[in-house]
Amino acid sequence: MAIASANTQRRSSRLITSLPVRAQGTNGEGRKFRERCHTIVVNVQGGLLYLQEELEVGAEMVLVNPVTEEEQECRVVYIGESSDKGTRVGIEFLSPSPHFWGIEFAQQGGTAGPPSGPAR
Repeated sequence: MAIASANTQRRSSRLITSLPVRAQGTNGEGRKFRERCHTIVVNVQGGLLYLQEELEVGAEMVLVNPVTEEEQECRVVYIGESSDKGTRVGIEFLSPSPHFWGIEFAQQGGTAGPPSGPAR
């Protein structure tokens, strides 16, 4: 039983928040798209957002943080239900980017991590 609960444990804390983001890439029909959207949930590895564009699990795209203009390549890992806000799309970053969202996430164990930088 302990093994099952260990496997379902999240890799990092999640934060329910609506952040603006730009998504761009190529859809399943080979057409390029670019749209402004908002997050639903974010974490160190990616997030969940509303998209109008129809994508498939495994599709790759680029997210752009409009505040910093930082770009992050990501992969679609989940397609959820649709609403008037768009389709819920789960994404994971292809490479680590703990500061992409501009949020300092708590480390596993629930305590905030120290600011990054050399120790003195």
